[in-house]
Amino acid sequence: MDYEIMMNNNLKIGMEAPDFDAVSTMGDISLSNYKGKWIVFFSHPGDFTPVCTTEIIGFAKADTYFKKINTALIGISVDGLNSHLAWLYDIYLKTGLIVNFPIIADQNGVIARKYGMISNDVSSAETVRNVFIIDDKGIIRSIFVYPMNIGRYIPEILRTVTALQYADQNNCMTPANWVPGNPMIVPPPKTFNALRERNESINKNRNGMSWYLSFKNVDNTPKLDKGK
Repeated sequence: MDYEIMMNNNLKIGMEAPDFDAVSTMGDISLSNYKGKWIVFFSHPGDFTPVCTTEIIGFAKADTYFKKINTALIGISVDGLNSHLAWLYDIYLKTGLIVNFPIIADQNGVIARKYGMISNDVSSAETVRNVFIIDDKGIIRSIFVYPMNIGRYIPEILRTVTALQYADQNNCMTPANWVPGNPMIVPPPKTFNALRERNESINKNRNGMSWYLSFKNVDNTPKLDKGK
């Protein structure tokens, strides 16, 4: 098995996500129509393939939890619309699950190439396992790239969206292994007086290790249901 994937992707975190118009399993869609919502935009290599099938099932099961945090799911591959529809219907027949988010039929690969979702290897026209987290202003906030033979851990994608949202809302950062409900990191002080006050707070409240690493509880951070 060839594990080398050469990507051609000039998109970076902090850049505006390229707009597109597309045909999907839920009709014609445009990225710009999702302004005001967060988006998880993900590509998969192919319909009727084993790893991709488990991922679509996983995303379908987690869709409710993404919606609770104002996040829409959009899938894409270079398969045709009829293939997408037949695949989703087969999943429905076998599992009873209805996939309530659009999967784009990008047969000419125009959208996938905009997002660097197709390998530079000209012998392969299939999309790789990419995930773009796009915020409610249309800005790329996180990018994941997975090997072709490894399925995505969807609770981590859900956790990352939640972390980004609460970091924005509370002007905080998240420590290693953070999950919703845990304390968040307060940005380091920018003046000497603020540094002294921070150390006094740490000594009094035991809410950190040092002036450059202190925490606060965020009451409005919900416990995260992994959506399994």
